[in-house]
Amino acid sequence: MLKKSYPYYLANKAVYANQELEVTDKYSGDVATTVALADAKVIDNAIAAAENSQEALRQLAPYERQDILNHCVSRFQERFEELATTLCIEAGKPIKDARGEVTRLIDTFRVAAEESVRMNGEVINLEITPRARGYSGMYKRVPIGPCSFISPFNFPLNLVAHKIAPALAVGCPFVLKPASRTPIGALIIGEVLAETSLPKGAFSILPCNRDGADLFTVDERLKLLSFTGSPDVGWELKKRAGKKSVVLELGGNAACIVDQDIMDNPGDLEDAIERIIFGAFYQSGQSCVGVQRIMIHHAVYDKFKHEFVAKVEKLQMGDPKDENTFIGPMISASEASRLKGWIDDALAAGAELLTGGKQEGAMLEATVLENVPEDASINTEEAFGPAAILTQFADFDLALQAVNNSRFGLQTGIFTRDIYKINKAWDTLDVGGIVIGDVPSWRVDNMPYGGVKDSGKGREGVRFAMEDMTELRLLVIRDRNR
Repeated sequence: MLKKSYPYYLANKAVYANQELEVTDKYSGDVATTVALADAKVIDNAIAAAENSQEALRQLAPYERQDILNHCVSRFQERFEELATTLCIEAGKPIKDARGEVTRLIDTFRVAAEESVRMNGEVINLEITPRARGYSGMYKRVPIGPCSFISPFNFPLNLVAHKIAPALAVGCPFVLKPASRTPIGALIIGEVLAETSLPKGAFSILPCNRDGADLFTVDERLKLLSFTGSPDVGWELKKRAGKKSVVLELGGNAACIVDQDIMDNPGDLEDAIERIIFGAFYQSGQSCVGVQRIMIHHAVYDKFKHEFVAKVEKLQMGDPKDENTFIGPMISASEASRLKGWIDDALAAGAELLTGGKQEGAMLEATVLENVPEDASINTEEAFGPAAILTQFADFDLALQAVNNSRFGLQTGIFTRDIYKINKAWDTLDVGGIVIGDVPSWRVDNMPYGGVKDSGKGREGVRFAMEDMTELRLLVIRDRNR
């Protein structure tokens, strides 16, 4: 169960300023708890506190930052079921998916603890020309300064962790705006951080209304903005961010290719079907790398379609607290209606419904379509819900072209054992990552993760985020006696 109310965190301290934000149980629709909302004055104070804490945080030795991160790992392990239940309620995430996200939260902080003592520099050979004789160089990484983080509703723990943990690892203070629909997970993280020896002002976690959050983007005291969310919002924030560095993790309509050699090895087809069902429908499809476009070689298509649809129809839909539930609610009834509208539009334009398509409130059935027109919204935009499209191909190169025929470029999954096709895909696909033998939804928390085109700018994954949160500082030494 959730607490009756939650504070925001201003300069490391819990503040029960009000109870203005109501957070609902996404399955029942009932108000589950209330949260204190920060206004523009509080956000301004948080940024000032972050700026003032920078030097003290910079002075923490790497092992001290590691100790703080390890404390978080231990406390998250102790509060594992509480965190999972919180996700289940505030995000409507099926309990098995919720436990998976808590595991990734712990992994992310654990990796950050390991990396916090590995922020190394390099010695550079400067004697590349006679005029540089006697000169030596080296560089180190230093914290970029106060950071601004804006996180989305779909991974309220782990996408927050991918911002907070690297910042702590390098010594950057931060202000975080969690998603208003799912702020509790971030506030529990704040509760754990408040137990540590972080300098005053090192962190603030501030649920707030969108119209009060302007300072997260425009304030020049902040040196980096990291935003995860919709492309339209992300690119607009980048325009307004001024001189600060910007990292964007945005949307996608991820494709998965199933080649004909899937039939050459016993069990490969079944495995591909199981993994693609997971990739398309886990947490009701609300993932930016959820499998949306499934491209199947024509020699395999009929068998794949028959078995895939049969298994999708068996997915249990209902209360996310039920251990057997696979499809829970979407984040809101309006989001379910939006996607239902895209499905209906595609059907009206000639698509065929293979299963699903029915909506009740925030619940939308796992839906599979084929023969979807290329210009249909459900094909060109990010579905962000439990819907997937089947298409056929005869030529692998044309399938790669079809993947690239998108304004998005996050990750792609390919089921093939052909090393030449794997290398061709790696060379050809205009995406941030390619996963062979699995779905694009697969991610482990130390790998570089991010996209190109409208899918974003920059990379997450702890070490790569740490690089974004630091600047290089060069030292050149001249030995006049050489």
